Amino acid sequence: MKQNISQNRMKKTNTRENSDNDSFKRDHILSKLDLSKIWDVIIIGGGATGLGTALDASSRGLKTLLLEQADFANGTSSRSTKLVHGGVRYLAQGNLGLVMDALKERGLMIKNAPHLVKMLPFIIPSYKAWDKYYYGIGLKIYDWMAKSLRFQKTKFLNREETLSHLPNINKKNLNGGVLYFDGQFDDTRLAINLAQSAAEQGANLLNYFEVTELSKDENKKITGVKAKDIESGNVYNFKSKVVINATGVFVDNILKMNDSSKIPLVKASQGIHLVLDKSFMKSDHALMIPSTSDGRVLFALPWHDHLLVGTTDTPVEQHLLEPSALDSEIDFILNNLEEYLTRKPSKKDILSVFAGLRPLVQPNKDKGTKEISRDHKLTVSRSNLITITGGKWTTYRKMAEDTVDFAIETGNLKKSPSKTDHLKIHGATQKVTGNHLDIYGSDADLIMKLAEENPKLQERLNPEFPVLKAEVVWAAKYEMARTIEDFLARRTRLLFLDARAAIDAAEETAIIMADVLGKDSSWQNHQIKNFIKMAQNYLPEPYNPVNRKSQEIETK
Repeated sequence: MKQNISQNRMKKTNTRENSDNDSFKRDHILSKLDLSKIWDVIIIGGGATGLGTALDASSRGLKTLLLEQADFANGTSSRSTKLVHGGVRYLAQGNLGLVMDALKERGLMIKNAPHLVKMLPFIIPSYKAWDKYYYGIGLKIYDWMAKSLRFQKTKFLNREETLSHLPNINKKNLNGGVLYFDGQFDDTRLAINLAQSAAEQGANLLNYFEVTELSKDENKKITGVKAKDIESGNVYNFKSKVVINATGVFVDNILKMNDSSKIPLVKASQGIHLVLDKSFMKSDHALMIPSTSDGRVLFALPWHDHLLVGTTDTPVEQHLLEPSALDSEIDFILNNLEEYLTRKPSKKDILSVFAGLRPLVQPNKDKGTKEISRDHKLTVSRSNLITITGGKWTTYRKMAEDTVDFAIETGNLKKSPSKTDHLKIHGATQKVTGNHLDIYGSDADLIMKLAEENPKLQERLNPEFPVLKAEVVWAAKYEMARTIEDFLARRTRLLFLDARAAIDAAEETAIIMADVLGKDSSWQNHQIKNFIKMAQNYLPEPYNPVNRKSQEIETK
């Protein structure tokens, strides 16, 4: 019986491999583009908000085009704390509306993408007499606000129970703790699955397509965009009834394109995360530090068999696609973390450090960025440019629904209710094998099929990590990976987990991708050199690659 079920499932996935996957192949999309077509919606930006909006719009039957200047989720959307949560600190701020919305969306995410969104237990250790009651009562309210979508009940722990869950934490003055439950996910894997889901609903999505101009009619109303294909250099003119600016920290660039006198809408804040060996905490529970030296919370949580720690909050003026962690930020996390762990991590223990920029809505009066709400904001200009900014990963679906509702009203589009609250995301499956391929959901079977057909693809890219060469082929063929960075940073998370291991895997990744994409040795060398240079930003100290070819390229 199990064998028949597996065979039926394979038939379904093989059918999708032969047909639907064309909807998410860049070359295929470009070959079918009709430049005379008038889109209902053009979305600029392929992060969480843009991809969610593309899925919402296309699932309502709207003709949808999404253009992303780099790779999908290249920026902020790949650099989160990997949490699906209501936001305990927003509860403390009294922002009950945001917490209620986020808790509802948390419940929907775990239903619609069960292969990527999981429940995770958190512990707040208590070192003062009333700490656990103070935080525990607040978290009991948090539970109540989640209503039927609550995970499990918050519990008070005594000292022994706390240590049984977190054996590596500081024992001095520990009197117990609070156990509560929230969600965890892989942000970029969800972004890729959202893009695939939107494509399956009829949307056209293109990465490495930069919008260079907004087209307008004689009444100065936006009628579409001019965009450049970064790969070929070709320029395209696309017509649309509505244009949506969903570019995160870069929304002001598009707003300036529309109106050079526009006052900035976004205030950016940089947050960094450190990745350490899991031995520093040795737990399947997450540690929540409720009050750091700057008044924020700090998380240390298990993620892909490693320990992820973050985040900081540093106001920045420059908005970069590839921001770098500051030494002061790294020191801040290490200094706050060492108060809670028996084994103190240092810079030499950091496997990877990554930085991301939060697009926070500019307040009416000056505030520190940690005080700015994560509520999203929708605006429309006189030229009918819709801009969506703010928010957070957990509320991406609600943000998208609100944006499409607004677009329908603004562009007088065909009205249809949102369907995404119960729309399963590409790959959705309850099947859990314990294999690292579980993050691919129902696509895992197809990747294994690739490996079975070619024993060479069953090999690991790096002996210390389970990433298979078959995954490189899959990403290049079916997940629109165009560079080795796309694969090592986002289709898999190797760069984020261990930057040195990712650098060592760059050469083999380039060779495999070049074969799939039809690229030459010059492309390979260019890719390896660029990746090594970029990946050094993920390490506190420079690293010399072990691959001979990589060393030769690096020294040229």
